[in-house]
Amino acid sequence: MRFSALLRVRSWQILFFLGLSLTIASAQLSDRATAATPETAPAELKQVLSKIDAAANSRNAQAVLQFYSPNFTHSDGLNRQSLEQSLTQLWKQYSNLTYKTELQSWQPSSNGFQAETVTRITGTQAQNGQQVKLDATLRSRQQFQNQKIVKQEILSEKNLITTGDKPPFVNINLPDQVRVGQEFSFDAIVQEPLENDLLLGTVVQEAVNSAGYLKPATADLDVLNSGGLFKIGKAPNQAGAQWISAVLVRHGGMTMVTQRLNVVAGSTRPAR
Repeated sequence: MRFSALLRVRSWQILFFLGLSLTIASAQLSDRATAATPETAPAELKQVLSKIDAAANSRNAQAVLQFYSPNFTHSDGLNRQSLEQSLTQLWKQYSNLTYKTELQSWQPSSNGFQAETVTRITGTQAQNGQQVKLDATLRSRQQFQNQKIVKQEILSEKNLITTGDKPPFVNINLPDQVRVGQEFSFDAIVQEPLENDLLLGTVVQEAVNSAGYLKPATADLDVLNSGGLFKIGKAPNQAGAQWISAVLVRHGGMTMVTQRLNVVAGSTRPAR
């Protein structure tokens, strides 16, 4: 069975809009042990986060983009122009997205701030007579200079899209990062009993890059003999980031979960 992931908001789009409300940063990352707690953050930092959330929640593109430097760079290869394009496109698909950002830590610098934040985005859209629900969470590090975002780095990401009255409830097991060329386990386990339902599913592994952002993903769904997907993947031989997605379909609903896997050149934490 061929599955066209038109239901999917590609992860880069979600990342961008999560990034809309992740807007405080500084020059270069220093010793993270020196990062201060959110409670000690200056009012300026908190106000900017609040303003960006408000602009995103009102879907005011120009109000959002005023916080981005013309020379803005992103760890996924995006720039200010591509961010603006994706902003318009995503809000056409999901007209009622809600953004909520929490500051995790921050550091002052000679010309601004550095901050790590976690943003959650939720929303729905109607497609082919069904409701599509989006729930995405992103952890990010930003560099902010002269009241503009100059650089953003994605630390972790999880996107959940569901349709139907009874989408599978899925638990994902995937390491946060692996070494280049390293094998890793990816499990997508359906938590509730399937009873007599037929379960279809597949795993999609994609490189995170700007070149393929506008191309919808496609995948062949296979009939599954067990309550989930259990795969062994292999990281590419170059450092970077990968999107690992599980698509699971049962009678009454579909679930697609995408998580980011960071591929690093040196040693890394053991895969869980």
